[in-house]
Amino acid sequence: MENPVTKPKFPTEQVDLPSKGLLYPKDNPLSSGVIEMKYMTAREEDILTNTNYIRQGTVIDKLLQSLIVTPINYDDLLTGDKNAILVAARVLGYGKDYEFAYINSQNQEVNAVVDLSLLSDKEVDTSLFTAGTNEFSFNLPHSDNQISFKLLTHGDEKKIEAEIKGLQKVNPNSSYDVTTRLKFMLLSVNGNRDQKTIRDFVDNYLIAKDARALREYYTKISPDISMKYTPEDDSYTGEGIDIPVSLNFFWPDSKL
Repeated sequence: MENPVTKPKFPTEQVDLPSKGLLYPKDNPLSSGVIEMKYMTAREEDILTNTNYIRQGTVIDKLLQSLIVTPINYDDLLTGDKNAILVAARVLGYGKDYEFAYINSQNQEVNAVVDLSLLSDKEVDTSLFTAGTNEFSFNLPHSDNQISFKLLTHGDEKKIEAEIKGLQKVNPNSSYDVTTRLKFMLLSVNGNRDQKTIRDFVDNYLIAKDARALREYYTKISPDISMKYTPEDDSYTGEGIDIPVSLNFFWPDSKL
C-alpha cells in the first residue's frame, strides 16, 4: 500500500495589530492583538494579476484574505489594522525593501528605498480606549453637542462606498464622501442613538468647524501603521513623505 501524500506546511508569521486588539469584542479572534499570516505563493500572484479583481478595486482585499490564516471575519478589521496587514503581506511576499519615487522640494523626482520592516505603529493614547468596545465620546467644540463615534472597519468602508455610488447615480454632480462617512462613524448625538436622528444631524446641524474638529480627533486616536518616509537629506524638515501603495507595492515587477 502506497503512503498517502503528505501536504507541505506553509510557513507563517505572527503580525502585531496597531490596535493591540483592544477595540474588538473579547470573543473576537482579533482581540488577541495578533493574527497569523502565511507567506505568499504563486496562487497569490494569480490574485494580483486577476484583471477582474483589479477592475473591481478588490485585488488587495482578495490578496489579504488569501494570506490570513487566523479565522477572522475580514469585515471586522479596523482600517489601521488592515494597513499593518497590508505591509506585512508585502514583506512576507517580496521582502522588506520597497523602492518608489517622490518629488522633492526642488520639484525633482527622487528615487527612495524604504525598509518596510522598520515602519512603526502610530503613537496613540490607549488610555482613551475601553477594552472590548469600539466607541469614543467627543464634545463638538463649537456647538457643544455631545456625540459618540466608532472607528471604521473594512465592512463599514464597503457600505460607505456602496451608499456613495447609489447617491451619485441619483445626482452624479454632487459629492457625498464627507457626510456619508460621518453618518457611519457617529453612534449617538446627545445620547440619542436613533439612526434617522444621526443622519438628520449630519445633514442639517453639524457645522463644518465641528466636523473638522471631529475628523482631526478621529485621526489622532486611530491606531495605524505610520506610512511615512523621511529623506536622509539633512535639509528636509517636513513630517515625512507618504509611502505610495499601488499594485506594484506587492509585485514590483508587475508593471500594472
